[in-house]
Amino acid sequence: MTVQTQSRDKTRTFREMDKRYTWHPFTQMKEWAREDVVVIERGEGVWLFDTDGKKYLDGVSSLWCNVHGHRVPEIDEAINRQLGAVAHSTFLGLSHRPAIELSEKLAALAPGKLSRVFYSDSGSEGVEIALKMAFQFWAQSGRPEKNRFARLKLAYHGDTVGAVSVGGIELFHDIYKPLLFKTFEAPSPYVYRWPTSSDPQTVCAEAAGEIENIFRKHRGEIAAFIIEPLMQGAAGMIAHPRGFLKRAAELTKQYGILLICDEVATGFGRTGTMFACEQEEVNPDIMVLAKGLTGGYLPLAATLATEEIFRAFWADYSECKTFFHGHTYTANPLACSAAIASLGLFEKNQVLKNLRLKIERLRRGLEKFYELPIVGDVRQAGTMVGIELVKDRGHKTPFAWEEKIGVRVIERARKKGAILRPLGPVIVLMPPLVMENTELDDLLSITYDSIRETGAGH
Repeated sequence: MTVQTQSRDKTRTFREMDKRYTWHPFTQMKEWAREDVVVIERGEGVWLFDTDGKKYLDGVSSLWCNVHGHRVPEIDEAINRQLGAVAHSTFLGLSHRPAIELSEKLAALAPGKLSRVFYSDSGSEGVEIALKMAFQFWAQSGRPEKNRFARLKLAYHGDTVGAVSVGGIELFHDIYKPLLFKTFEAPSPYVYRWPTSSDPQTVCAEAAGEIENIFRKHRGEIAAFIIEPLMQGAAGMIAHPRGFLKRAAELTKQYGILLICDEVATGFGRTGTMFACEQEEVNPDIMVLAKGLTGGYLPLAATLATEEIFRAFWADYSECKTFFHGHTYTANPLACSAAIASLGLFEKNQVLKNLRLKIERLRRGLEKFYELPIVGDVRQAGTMVGIELVKDRGHKTPFAWEEKIGVRVIERARKKGAILRPLGPVIVLMPPLVMENTELDDLLSITYDSIRETGAGH
């Protein structure tokens, strides 16, 4: 039996097992059962390899979390070193060195007065914690009536019940409405589809005006306003016009409302700075981190809060003002060790400095995509890119959901050697920050050709 035959047999076995036993996220399993499932076996740098030995560019950073590539020696070594000490110890009633050191580093990196770090396991949980913190802060500050939240239309903050409540993507969330608490919804500054203008600053002013109307009317009820800074990821990479984040932050201060910045997707260099809110000199009251926190190695999230918020929970035991929230794997030592190593690589390899030219190269390469008739809009914030496909560019007519335009594009890309993932009709690119110029060019070329070939039938 040849090596190639053995590989095919192994792949066939894994595919059959997968379809028999697993249930994948955001996946219609009836269709999945008809597909030739790609089974990833290993990674190296910005490449992924399947069980047949075929290699693919990791064009979406393994769902937006991989920062320095796969099999990074420094992170591998940090995890192995910690594994030789202890893999896990509870953070309830105990502490450990990796979490303590990571907390110090995050507090030093964080913007403004964020000084306290609360750990969890995912971005959704980090958001859940932020909401509960804000709610309890006001309750313990003598303002229990401030118990509701404001958010943007098309927001996505995760899939737990609280995170879904402050979300706004009907496709994902509509079925769960009976489970959710009510929020105040402000329009997303979606420039490409704004009803009155295509001028970014007009959109900025009008969208911010709507936020102010909500704040003015409901300031006594609103505990916090939650926002994905600069780019709404899962909504289809909606890039906010310059100045919108800053104006929204100013309004929270003006009306006495806490600001929660969800940097789960935008943090750790994705937009060109360590955190997106830095670009408009915004200092949130609470900030949520996850995804790239460990360099894409292990699940870990952190919710950072100011000392003012922390002090609302500081009381005698008998007062029961404790933040009663936690997880079994809170501050897992292996994950914290990976995060410390990842942060070290930012400095050692001058990641943010080296990103500037890559971001500009990406911007120039994306200009060509407007040559394709089905490309309606191209949006970019650093290395976060969304390419919106439309049936009729002149009228911005969207493709019907059942046409699966995004799925068809990424299937072509996969055959050409790149892993992408669509958000409906929006093709997302989010390469690891260390992707070299030649690999970036290859990723753009594969994406361009895949869109062109798919669009040729329309």
